[in-house]
Amino acid sequence: MTIPVLDVRAGIEAENAARAEKVRAFLKEKGVYLVNLMASPGAGKTTLLCRLIDELKTGFSIGVMEADVDSDVDARAVSMHGAKAVQLHTGGMCHMDAKMTLEGLMAFGDGLPRLIFLENVGNMVCPAEFDTGAQLKLMLLSVPEGDDKPLKYPLMFQVSDILGVTKCDTMPAFDFDFDRLKHNLAVINPSLPVFPLCCKSGDGVEKLADEIRRRVCSIIPRTC
Repeated sequence: MTIPVLDVRAGIEAENAARAEKVRAFLKEKGVYLVNLMASPGAGKTTLLCRLIDELKTGFSIGVMEADVDSDVDARAVSMHGAKAVQLHTGGMCHMDAKMTLEGLMAFGDGLPRLIFLENVGNMVCPAEFDTGAQLKLMLLSVPEGDDKPLKYPLMFQVSDILGVTKCDTMPAFDFDFDRLKHNLAVINPSLPVFPLCCKSGDGVEKLADEIRRRVCSIIPRTC
């Protein structure tokens, strides 16, 4: 007896890829730059966002889409730093997809900020699998998580455009070695730029903000 096998994942991925193209077309039409921020829970996504907003808000209008299973704690935090925030509740889903991203962009209404950050759901697996249509994929790895994470979660490091290593002030307390990290990255994504960060003190944030500014200006020069 032959049992039919249907690969439903392939259909979901194809549908999401088509919607991601619609997001990219929308961003291009509106002159908006979208950054997809991905990391584990507790890696420091929101703290970094607050620092980046302070660095970038003099040059750009900034929006943040906060994706969480529940609550609006992070949306309130970024709002206090001057960003226009939209709270997205995923209803238990562990990632954002292109459809949800477009819905979030529409929630800004006519006053779309020129630079928008999507703080994805805290997860090292699912967010890497779903294209949101963002022009930049920024991922964070915190020192307490360990320098072996590129080997354990390779896809996240493969699809990302920039890696920020957060909580560098805690390195004396953890067995984290930047040389080992770079060795592991060489196997997964050797061209991935790495920015050491301490969001508590602000160390390294200015350099990351400059890199984001450079990338925005290369895509949407009229905003610079």
